[in-house]
Amino acid sequence: MSGWSDFNNAPGLPWEEVSGAAAINHGAIATFLEVVFGYCDGLIPVRGFVDQGQGIDTRPHNIWIPADRHAGESLGTYAAWAAREGTAVYVIPGTVAEHGQARAEHVRQMQAAVVDLDTGDVDAKLAHLIQHLGAPTLLVESGGRTAEGAAKLHAWWRLTEPAEGQDLVQLCALRGEMAEKVGGDPHFRSAHQPIRVPGTVYRKGGAERVVTIRQHDPQREVDLAEFAEAVAAMPYLAGQERTQPVSQGDRPGLDAILITPVREGAQDGWTRFQGASAAIGHFIRQVHEGRLTPDQGWEAICGYNAACLRPAWPLERLKAEADALWALHVDRNGPPLLRADGAPPASVPAHTLGALLDDTSPMPEDLIGPRVLTPGGMLVLGGAPKVGKSDFLISLLVHAAAGAPFLRFTAPRPLRVFYLQAEIQYHYLRERLQQLRLDPAILARARDTLVVTPKLRMLLDDHGVPLVAAAIRTAFPDAPPDVICIDPIRNLFDGGPGGEGENDNAAMLFFLQSRVEALRDQVAPEAGIILAHHTKKLSKQQVKDDPFLSLSGASALRGFYTSGMILFRPDEEETPRELHVELRNGPALSPLLIDKAAGRWVELNRGDERLVRKEIGRKLDAERLRKHDVILGILLDEASEGRLYPMMQFAEAFENKAGLGSKHTIRERLSVLATKGFVKFRRDGSAFGFPAVRSRFGYLCVEGMTLGGGVESVDPTTGEITNTAQPVLPSHFKCAQTGNALDVENPEVWVYPEGVLDDLTPEELGLTPHSSRKTSP
Repeated sequence: MSGWSDFNNAPGLPWEEVSGAAAINHGAIATFLEVVFGYCDGLIPVRGFVDQGQGIDTRPHNIWIPADRHAGESLGTYAAWAAREGTAVYVIPGTVAEHGQARAEHVRQMQAAVVDLDTGDVDAKLAHLIQHLGAPTLLVESGGRTAEGAAKLHAWWRLTEPAEGQDLVQLCALRGEMAEKVGGDPHFRSAHQPIRVPGTVYRKGGAERVVTIRQHDPQREVDLAEFAEAVAAMPYLAGQERTQPVSQGDRPGLDAILITPVREGAQDGWTRFQGASAAIGHFIRQVHEGRLTPDQGWEAICGYNAACLRPAWPLERLKAEADALWALHVDRNGPPLLRADGAPPASVPAHTLGALLDDTSPMPEDLIGPRVLTPGGMLVLGGAPKVGKSDFLISLLVHAAAGAPFLRFTAPRPLRVFYLQAEIQYHYLRERLQQLRLDPAILARARDTLVVTPKLRMLLDDHGVPLVAAAIRTAFPDAPPDVICIDPIRNLFDGGPGGEGENDNAAMLFFLQSRVEALRDQVAPEAGIILAHHTKKLSKQQVKDDPFLSLSGASALRGFYTSGMILFRPDEEETPRELHVELRNGPALSPLLIDKAAGRWVELNRGDERLVRKEIGRKLDAERLRKHDVILGILLDEASEGRLYPMMQFAEAFENKAGLGSKHTIRERLSVLATKGFVKFRRDGSAFGFPAVRSRFGYLCVEGMTLGGGVESVDPTTGEITNTAQPVLPSHFKCAQTGNALDVENPEVWVYPEGVLDDLTPEELGLTPHSSRKTSP
């Protein structure tokens, strides 16, 4: 490519000085991939690090993309995201076989030799390389600047074919030798050393530049054997013989590593990564063998980072590296012998009977009364899937966060509640919360005191507990939470080093003591804990006999909690649920019969519950409701066709039609509907062309009734003819108390007898084909 056609040589233009995704040069990314991976097969490890000096600490973001014709598009998309997030983009310049592989032994193919010129007289070093090895295939300005102000460079020579096996070992040795002879970065002796991608954004030290290609010769390729001879024949650049770093064998021993500072750029002959890895590995072995607790081990790692790494690593990177080495160590050496956190108590507290009898100090205030959730206590709510457990729990937590009573349960004040839930995704969570039909004042008081997480994909393990603790402290920075709720146990369960499930008693105790209580101890030792849990598949009779035996998993759970709740549906065809409550710190509560009405949980009166012949009673209720709808629908349809009926005439006309039964049955149903206000009457039918009737009530009338096809009217101004429905309005109604016919005060307003709507079933109150939603006057 000539200098004229190489756009990377053109000076920057004002509109090119932009940041973020707009600064990404997709053409440079494609050129780089062709030079470094064009002949390779497998996956390209891509790594995202936050450049130092931005004030951002995040964990590395790693992806693996196939080395194929779509690689440029995939890497460009990732680079655009990284630019928006303030993350630099690196690749390991070789391919691996599987996702997750990124160590030196995983690299299978490489097709380019590289040297990183990042210190001293960069131009002299590049000239020395070109003089003895020839011009590179690709020359990249990495974005950094030397102390002298020169641009730091990456020089690439593409091979004629990928190096594998022993050729790959030779290529890595050549990279180290090239760097050694000209004073380049010695890290590239390792196959897994990452390098910046041209076309992405450099932000180190507060400066922001695009990594650019200074020169590209697509025809330039070298044979590995010939290139190795040229590197061997290349003399040291003047002055480099005396400043070579110490060999790997000259690195300090472990005792020296733990006290020897190590600076970035391998200024001490070995890198911060090598020093940190050695120190982290040492402390991980100490924790694995039980000599240190996990907290002590992490404290030691942080101490080494602060004292010896110059500059220190961000804590996120330090944590990620420690987690990775811990997982590798456990995989190779088996489960750890973990020491229990915390020192044993200095003494075991014990009190005489007399002291306990004489102590009349006030009892601690319940978090949720009566004694359902006490300070430092644990409440377990169990229920089968889809029984409404999470919906019930959300309502309970909202009322607790507002300090409002809920069913029989009360909170003394608005509580600070952290709801860690791992079932409902964000959008469906907000939909469910927005559908709550609660008092607006309750929702207003709970707006800031209830904090909810969307669905999480994590475990409460060594890594998860600190993350959740940090989230709780962030949510409640001024005061610790009163309640920590975990929903459900199964999705967050960590059974310990052995990996047993929730059916194992030891694993369940480990989870409750070393995970759940450890989380509470970190953020709020006096907080109450609520755990949501599934139940086993038992018969209805077994659940009724002892509801708490239905809790899924190990029996250790029941022996550990201070309060238990079981929510179940006694009859799958009915909506009411039973809520059984078990208290360790208080008297037992009688079971509650609850249901949702108008979007709220309410307690039902057990006196209204049928005790015998429940099934036949349910069928009769359904039949009455069906006749209710059929009768009102027929009256509307008949009126629309121009027919009105007195009560007896309607009963005789529709006897044994639409399953209504005999005329006596129809008359009885009409009488009930008239008492409840669904049916009223019009005595004078002359306005519709009907004669007077001898009935004491008159013609049947229902809400929204219109007669025939309507009445035509002519607009005197426009002459437009319109058809207006002719309403049939009532003149009398049946008194719900005496049964007498009384005058309707305002025919335009359909009024129901006082208190009748409160006694109607949800089906009668709902929308029907013949009526709008009913409201009491």
